[in-house]
Amino acid sequence: MLLRPRQKLFVERSLRALGEHGNTLGVAPTGAGKTIMLSAAVGEHIGSSAAKAAVLAHRDELTAQNLAKFRRVNPSISTSVVDAGQKSWGGQATFAMVPTLTRQANLEAMPALDLLVIDEAHHAVADSYRRI
Repeated sequence: MLLRPRQKLFVERSLRALGEHGNTLGVAPTGAGKTIMLSAAVGEHIGSSAAKAAVLAHRDELTAQNLAKFRRVNPSISTSVVDAGQKSWGGQATFAMVPTLTRQANLEAMPALDLLVIDEAHHAVADSYRRI
């Protein structure tokens, strides 16, 4: 999938900030293609390495949307899901539901990650996210 020039710039700047600071926050207006840009940034960050990433969301719809768009942008990167119905960390990129992941047994099963992405980052201050 080809990114628009402004999306490509957003991804480049996000990855540069991640490299320089160890974390970053991406903010973009409605309709900018945040999920596509998130997918491109994760795909470029983990690339063809053995790195593992997780994308957290608090709703089923967001998890499904993130997974579907990620697969369109990064068809060669394996994916898995941790939610009420399945709990697999087998993919290089895992899409996880926060309410499911915060259960102790699920947290203990979480492998070491090279990248953690929080969709709708304003939720990151909640106790459930902080446990993760």
